[in-house]
Amino acid sequence: MTTARCFPADARAPRVYTEVVSLDRVVRDHYGRLFAGLVRVLRDVQLAEDALQDALAAAVVQWPEGEPDDPAAWLYSTARHKAIDRLRRRTLEADATGLLQDLEADRSEGPSALDPVRLLFLCCHPVLAPEARVALTLRTLGGLSTDEVARAFLVPPATMAQRLVRAKARIRDERVPYEVPVDLEERLDGVMATLYLVFNEGYSASFGGALVRGDLCTQAIGLTRMLVELLPGPTEPRALLALMLLHDSRRATRVDDEGMLVRLEDQDRSRWDRASIAEGAALVEAALRAGPPGPYALQAAIAALHAQAPAAEQTDWPQIAALYALLYRLQPTPVVELNRAVAVAMADGPEQGLRLVDQLEARGELPAYHLVAAARADLLRRLGRPGEATEAYRRALALATNEAERRYLTRQIDALARVGR
Repeated sequence: MTTARCFPADARAPRVYTEVVSLDRVVRDHYGRLFAGLVRVLRDVQLAEDALQDALAAAVVQWPEGEPDDPAAWLYSTARHKAIDRLRRRTLEADATGLLQDLEADRSEGPSALDPVRLLFLCCHPVLAPEARVALTLRTLGGLSTDEVARAFLVPPATMAQRLVRAKARIRDERVPYEVPVDLEERLDGVMATLYLVFNEGYSASFGGALVRGDLCTQAIGLTRMLVELLPGPTEPRALLALMLLHDSRRATRVDDEGMLVRLEDQDRSRWDRASIAEGAALVEAALRAGPPGPYALQAAIAALHAQAPAAEQTDWPQIAALYALLYRLQPTPVVELNRAVAVAMADGPEQGLRLVDQLEARGELPAYHLVAAARADLLRRLGRPGEATEAYRRALALATNEAERRYLTRQIDALARVGR
């Protein structure tokens, strides 16, 4: 859906602008729940998407004349009627006829509280490849456009459109049930991984001008809460929720008033969300007491140490480095290794950290990951090697795709240039 942001200077312009902004807000806050409810009654992901887009197009035309009392309910009801219209045009198809009869007989008033979780398990079904699960979740529950999902995966929009079409077709052809599976734990790892990737896309957006997409963070936290309620036994869902809450507590301070990235050590800790920190810390402490920690519990413990430090210089970096070493044993990935190198640099000095980053970079495992070059640049800057630091910052800038991060890297390059004059 495309919405204009500029209007001619006439008497109706302020009202039209207000209604468009209102629709944007409703979409941001309710898209995933509305889509999930439609998938339940329509039993067809593509039909649900088409019907909801029809309803949004109708809202753009009708809402300037007066917004409904319950905008979300209006969108759901309108989408349902749009689906009926589409099905009536397909009456020669046997499956369409049966679905049309069921839909016309359905008297449900709207999405249920469990519908988003059902849709999450549908998107994360093992018949889909991992990258397709994340893409479909971002498109359906996150409400991102196909172009936005494509930029998140650094692929052309046409490629992503084909990937999403294939994922929906696979769900239809395999007759994947729209339900929360009986054996939840069997599918738990894939669902948690998808939720964390959705949260990360909100917390550090891989595209666009804004570093943070709070709507995706909120969506991921809400779905993880539902998962914890469904599965009170396993500790890792609670640890994942703790990890999200602890990171999200700093969301408001990650950029300044001009949209510029603010480093962790420079953030205003008085503005951190203390309620989220307290809840997250309690959850991770319970997870650690329950037995050997899993990957999410270790990451949440690291996040808790950052969040509970009264000041940046009081951060317990030796313990954070030790926790990253434990995490690397469970998840020996280059990203974990990079994070451990940064923690070692803070605990033992930039020389030790730079040695680890250079070893990682020499193996070429993260050639397109801009944070490797950015970490190396920061360590070189701290070591008083401005020429090498500038070169590394420029490599990071060439790889970065988020505008807020690009502005930060440009500012670092400019600061080093001023020092060298």
